[in-house]
Amino acid sequence: MRFRTIRGAALCLLLLSALSGARLAAQYMTLEGQTGGFLTPTAYVVYAARGRFFSHPTVGFHFIDTSAVIGNLETFSITEGFANRAEAGYTRSVHQYGDQPTSASTPLGLSNLWNYSGMNVFHGKVVVFSDGQFRPWVPGVAVGGLIRTDDHFVSGAANKILTGTDKSYTNGDVYIALTKTWAKPPLPFLVNLGWKATNATIFGIGGQSTRFAGRLFGGLGIPLPLGHGIVAVPSAGFTQEPRTAVNLNNLLNAALFKCEALLACSPAAYPLMSAHLPTTLDYAVRVTQKDNPHFSFDVGVGQVAGNIGSIYVANPYFNPYTPATGPPVVTTPVNLDARSVVGIGLSYRY
Repeated sequence: MRFRTIRGAALCLLLLSALSGARLAAQYMTLEGQTGGFLTPTAYVVYAARGRFFSHPTVGFHFIDTSAVIGNLETFSITEGFANRAEAGYTRSVHQYGDQPTSASTPLGLSNLWNYSGMNVFHGKVVVFSDGQFRPWVPGVAVGGLIRTDDHFVSGAANKILTGTDKSYTNGDVYIALTKTWAKPPLPFLVNLGWKATNATIFGIGGQSTRFAGRLFGGLGIPLPLGHGIVAVPSAGFTQEPRTAVNLNNLLNAALFKCEALLACSPAAYPLMSAHLPTTLDYAVRVTQKDNPHFSFDVGVGQVAGNIGSIYVANPYFNPYTPATGPPVVTTPVNLDARSVVGIGLSYRY
């Protein structure tokens, strides 16, 4: 199905489900293993039964189809809750090599920027105020963070291409999330808004950002009862991304810097290229139990990154003694072919 068709269907479900009076089910795991939506964490944690300090652990699996350039991604997560006030967990991100080989139009082979097996994610969260703790309309507030280790994607790969030295990065997020569930008619909903300080792009998949910076994230979900205690929760979310990644701009301009060795090539005569990563959007539907949920199933589409800029490449027809052959370097677009990707997720609480 076309991305616009899927997105339109998801938005229609959001509008139709506004007529529902069902109680909104709790959220499950994000792509990185935290309690939340498909991509963004919420101010909730893994549920622990009354009188229990430890929860039953929740396990999760996510799959993202970005095979064209980036390569497919799977995550395997386990998260433990503590007295409905905190949670901690681990996620292993597994990666398969993308489909784009080296060619005349893509001399670097963009998939080479993701030619690694994956990375590790450690995450934790503490609830400062529970949803509705003081007044029914007061949102829950949580603070959390995560650390990603052994991240070679983009920044490490670019360093290897430029210097011959492979390098892994450690990056992370520190965030605050405000979440409100309103489970009363005529319009039950869950709204989430947060701020994070991060030094990673696209959850570490896009590499190490050039600086630690603040970014907004959020989302909206509305329940739609399916019967027999099952609800579907159409949702839409966003995550602002840093503009570029470490070493990425140098990679885009590498051929330009090398062209000084060619006759009639002055790097100062060419504009420097810079990557521009857009805000990540997701449109998903979660199917789960209405009361005391033990499972969830997510399916959705993500709007990640398409054309992020241009790269200089050597002009194969260039001849310094024949002006008609053109300049020594030319530009070609850098298209990650991830402007619309499909993902699924499964979570289960024992």
